[in-house]
Amino acid sequence: MHVAPPAGDGTTPEALDGLLAEARAALPGIVALRRSIHRHPETGAHLPRTQQTVLAALDGLGLDLATGSRLSSVIARLEGARPGPTVLLRADMDALPMDEETGLGFSSSVPGAMHACGHDTHTAMLVGAARLLSARRSQLAGRVVFMFQPAEESGGGARHMIDEGVLDTPDGSGVTAAFALHVTTRFAAGTLHLRPGPTFAASDGLHVTVRGRGGHASAPHRALDPVPVACEIVQALQTMVTRTVDVFDPAVVTVASIHAGTTTNVIPETAEIHGTFRTLTPAARQLVRDGITRVAQHVAAAHGAHADVTLTEGYPPVVNDPARTAALHDTAALLLGPDRVRRLPEPFMGAEDFSYVLQKVPGAMAFLGACPPDSPPEQAPDCHSNRVVFDEAAMATGAAVHAAAALRAGFPSGPAT
Repeated sequence: MHVAPPAGDGTTPEALDGLLAEARAALPGIVALRRSIHRHPETGAHLPRTQQTVLAALDGLGLDLATGSRLSSVIARLEGARPGPTVLLRADMDALPMDEETGLGFSSSVPGAMHACGHDTHTAMLVGAARLLSARRSQLAGRVVFMFQPAEESGGGARHMIDEGVLDTPDGSGVTAAFALHVTTRFAAGTLHLRPGPTFAASDGLHVTVRGRGGHASAPHRALDPVPVACEIVQALQTMVTRTVDVFDPAVVTVASIHAGTTTNVIPETAEIHGTFRTLTPAARQLVRDGITRVAQHVAAAHGAHADVTLTEGYPPVVNDPARTAALHDTAALLLGPDRVRRLPEPFMGAEDFSYVLQKVPGAMAFLGACPPDSPPEQAPDCHSNRVVFDEAAMATGAAVHAAAALRAGFPSGPAT
């Protein structure tokens, strides 16, 4: 027999009443936290200042707090008033190794470091969600795990946090759903964009050393010049993609750097090729791995040279669970209005280590539009630009969406949108 949940229970649409207004009222505090983190960026796995800033911002909320041993992570757990599912909400905290050129009044004070991917906004929004949910503990059925993660840009911090128990629960039931948001200037501020299935790509590294024979630049016939061989390999890799990879299961191979030689009149012994390849499925990933090795070695052999190929495995693809994606879509539509929640038309070929969480737990990652109102999305600098600027007002939407996803985690949804 089905028993209707009590009035105000987190699974009912009424539980979201006033949530967005509360988030907007809390926006000044969220903005202040974001700007503090933005002003003092830290990169990599060890973010001691950021960790302490987050711990201080969570103080007094009645959360069970823990920190990592291998990296500067923070795990905060909130127990609801009644039994229910365990929902994980994640934010990454690390910055990028680049100099900021935004001209903002709260620009980075650390040379060579900048929050150019919006992780400062992710962290501030999740703290905002923790405050909203702590105030609504009586409406919360189950448990919320707030995952504040270092080393997303490199190092796979999510995987290390999983090893340290972020998905574990005292009763052994584990996390049952996981959600994350990623800001972007590609969409209007305060809109949510998501899709079921592959959403971010796997990203792997390619490194090729072409070995020839050095000599004098005036007599290339007496040497074996690796530079034109390397150039031919770069072109052949693009042809390999367009002629062997299914256009409906896409792959992107990018050679980002070529290094050879030391001066103008010497043919070098070697030429180095470095880049990445990105795919959405295991089949395409293996196909491209095999293709890069085959093309590089055989093109080199055709010229009498030799190619050493090293392929480094990066993050797997982010694959959104259809049911959890539909649930997040329905919840966000109730909270924001259906016109502000849209289907993402195609995957983004960037990479995200939230993929490790979604390999263990069904969940979804969505894009939160944060384009400044005076910049058309098609022209605004986006993530990983040292000129990117996000509309901070969108952070109220992000905090509210996080909180709503936890409050309605047990609410049934329709088919994936």
